[in-house]
Amino acid sequence: MSQMLIQILTHTPRWVFGLFLVLLALGVQQLFTRQVTLRRVSLLPVVMTGLSVWGVISAFAMQPLALPAWMAGAVLAGGVLLQFPLPAGVRYDAASRRFQLPGSAVPLALMMGVFFTKYAVGVTLAQAPELAFHGGFSLGLSALYGLFTGLFVGRAARLWRLAVGDAVTPHTVAA
Repeated sequence: MSQMLIQILTHTPRWVFGLFLVLLALGVQQLFTRQVTLRRVSLLPVVMTGLSVWGVISAFAMQPLALPAWMAGAVLAGGVLLQFPLPAGVRYDAASRRFQLPGSAVPLALMMGVFFTKYAVGVTLAQAPELAFHGGFSLGLSALYGLFTGLFVGRAARLWRLAVGDAVTPHTVAA
C-alpha cells in the first residue's frame, strides 16, 4: 500500500503541489475575521467554479450528461444555500463597500474538497480509464463538482444580495 502511495505521489506533477499550497493558504486566511471587497468575495467562486468545470471536462468530456449533472448539482446546492441566513458577524459597510466576515473553516473545507476530489479522480482514472465512461461514476462525480460550485457561488450570492439590498438591514452598516 505504501509503495502504491509513493508511486502516486512521485508521478504527480509538481504544479499540483503548488496548487495545493495556494489553496491551503487561501483557505487558512479564511479562518480569521477579515474585511474584503465585493470583488474579492466574487473572485473565489469564479476560480473554484473554473477548477470544478475543469475537473468535469478533463475527466468526463466524452460523457454527454456530465455538464448537465454538474449544473444540476450547482443549482441545487446554490439554491438551497440561498435559503439560509448569513452567518452571525457578517457586516457590510456601504460607505467603504467592504464586508466584515467572521472566520470560518467552511471555505477551506470546500477548497480542499474540490482539490482532493480532482486529485482522487485523476489518480483513479489513471489506473482505470474505463471508469470515465461509466455513467454512475462520471455523473456522480460531475454532480459532486457541481455541489461544490453551488456552495461557493451560493455563499458569495448571499453577500452580493446583502451589498445590493436594502441599505439598512441587521447585517448592514448604513452609510
